[in-house]
Amino acid sequence: MKLDIETILKILSFKGHYQYGQEPISQLKHALQCATLAELAKANNELIVACLFHDFGHLVHNLGEDAAKKGINDHHEYRSIKYLKHLFGEAVTEPIRLHVEAKRYLCATKPNYFATLSPASKRSLELQGGAFSTDAAAEFIQQPYAEDAVQLRIWDDQAKIVGMKTPNLKYFTQIIYQIII
Repeated sequence: MKLDIETILKILSFKGHYQYGQEPISQLKHALQCATLAELAKANNELIVACLFHDFGHLVHNLGEDAAKKGINDHHEYRSIKYLKHLFGEAVTEPIRLHVEAKRYLCATKPNYFATLSPASKRSLELQGGAFSTDAAAEFIQQPYAEDAVQLRIWDDQAKIVGMKTPNLKYFTQIIYQIII
């Protein structure tokens, strides 16, 4: 489905005020925190925008506010791409598409990673197929943009802080318009 960037930003702004699953913050605050963490780490603009939109798929399905709590994998990483692929190149869309698999990769390759996940993230991991096998992890990391997806995933996990100060959505639109196709 093709939506213009203004419509996508309106959806993020309006529906983004919904709670982020079982996390203590809203979808929009989570997106802004993730993009802020990327910017603070001096990530490129494409990865910053990927961080901003990585969970957009949660906002555009009709499965209710917390599909994972109902035992449903909403495949949000793929839902996002349908709306973003005509606006951005692969440097934005591929880390988004791969960020769920990046969680599975990190669980397989970093011994303490699973313990750092929130209860909601552990639940969604179960629905998403659990940790990768050693072979699947090795195959995953060889894909283009997999390393960016892993970094996005790390910021995604960190972007759940109540009260964290971030720039607003308008601030990030300046970055979006620099890289839009």
